[in-house]
Amino acid sequence: MNSIDPIHRYRNGARGQAEEPRQRQKPKLGPVARQVAQQYRRDTLSPVMVSGVMRLIEFAVLLLAGLQLYAGHVGLTTHLFVQYPIIIVGVALVAVVLLEVSDCYQLSALRSPVSQAGRIFVIWSGTFALLTVALFFLKISSEFSRFWLGTWYVSGLVIIIVLRLAAAHLFRRWARNGRIERRAVIVGGGKNAETLIRAIEQQPYNDIRICGIFDDRDDTRSPPVVAGYPKLGTVAELIEFARIARIDMMIVSLPITAEARVLALLRQLWVLPIDIRLSAHSNHLHFRPRAYSYIGSVPMLDIFDRPINDWDSVAKRAFDIVFSLIGIAVFSPVMLATAIAIKLDSKGPVLFKQRRHGFNNEEIEVYKFRSMYADQCDPTARKAVTKGDPRVTRVGRFIRRTSIDELPQFFNALFGSLSLVGPRPHAVAAEAHNRLFDEVVDGYFARHRVKPGVTGWAQINGWRGELDTEEKIRKRTEYDLHYIENWSLLFDLRILFLTPIRLLDTENAY
Repeated sequence: MNSIDPIHRYRNGARGQAEEPRQRQKPKLGPVARQVAQQYRRDTLSPVMVSGVMRLIEFAVLLLAGLQLYAGHVGLTTHLFVQYPIIIVGVALVAVVLLEVSDCYQLSALRSPVSQAGRIFVIWSGTFALLTVALFFLKISSEFSRFWLGTWYVSGLVIIIVLRLAAAHLFRRWARNGRIERRAVIVGGGKNAETLIRAIEQQPYNDIRICGIFDDRDDTRSPPVVAGYPKLGTVAELIEFARIARIDMMIVSLPITAEARVLALLRQLWVLPIDIRLSAHSNHLHFRPRAYSYIGSVPMLDIFDRPINDWDSVAKRAFDIVFSLIGIAVFSPVMLATAIAIKLDSKGPVLFKQRRHGFNNEEIEVYKFRSMYADQCDPTARKAVTKGDPRVTRVGRFIRRTSIDELPQFFNALFGSLSLVGPRPHAVAAEAHNRLFDEVVDGYFARHRVKPGVTGWAQINGWRGELDTEEKIRKRTEYDLHYIENWSLLFDLRILFLTPIRLLDTENAY
């Protein structure tokens, strides 16, 4: 995660701070802001994902065209049946790499294929020129079909152009109806915000949609409308707005010299699963070019990046599906035996559903084997299960101690409400000493920046079971945030395989 040092220190210092007991008065989103947020509830397509899929499609289409022409014209019985496929794969791969190096997969290039036609022609021709030279120096050019080579060259060029024309039409339609865009809000109003908005709007093929402005200052210091965009509320109200509207990016338009104010804002906002950028457009401080990211030509300083985003999220989802299916197959006899035991032990359903906090603080329904008497179940988990709790059945004690009651969550992970590995989801009304968890730990909701998991880094480090003290909540949150900031597939794999070993310690499970 990218962050400038003062912000990183400030955020880390905020994690472990407990607040004095009080009843939090959460800010209410205004009716106009809520109406605007509701317009953006639908998920968008990430431009990074769209261009990535385009790479895969073009590689696959060029590969299939070459193979089909080879099978139809040359035949599969030639003595070069190994060399032909290798060359076809190599040519398709080199072409895609050269198109990537030439910025032909930028969204602006994909939306204007006619202007890129000359570049595409040069790249595809250059790829075949490299192939011809390679075959000549390897002294095998005479053994390959010139008709096949020429036909593939012409058909491949036509395919790329036609495919990009069709894609451009689709991308423009998606841009018009808001399917492909990055939703952004501006934090901070006044002249700085107006200058920033004008600069962003002047960018050609801009995929940023500004949804509104949020500022703590009153209308005398921060106008209610800036560059045609309304001020929708305060920074505290922005958190709810961002979650409802599924905001992708937050741009802080305050000067970096106002460090105290910037840090105060970020302390509130870093809990959201979004990219946070500090506008450098009107700052007089200058950094090295590599320190900036850009919206078109507008420079930004990266403060926080959304964790597990774009292709990382695809890899993690594939990981969840594969290992969930394996887990269901391996543990199906245990789950069947558990279901029978629960049914024989006490009246009521086999499964128990509980409302918990999921990704982006949304409520999800988590499955568990029922471990308590049906008439004493607590779907809100307001009263935590304690050692020797009379509400727990005989079978329930065993399956809770061994964590067998959690096995149905493989299906949650398969269907997508949970991940296999991540911060454990807490019940929406869970409390410690009559205080909600977010009242105990400042920044608690930052653990919801990623999808919650069946198992997690905190659990294999001994922080499982009852959260009966504020110290346990703080420690679990600390481990959860460490996981989020250091995520990788190897890290997930490590946690997954260590989980059965750690479950042997049943001291805190009852």
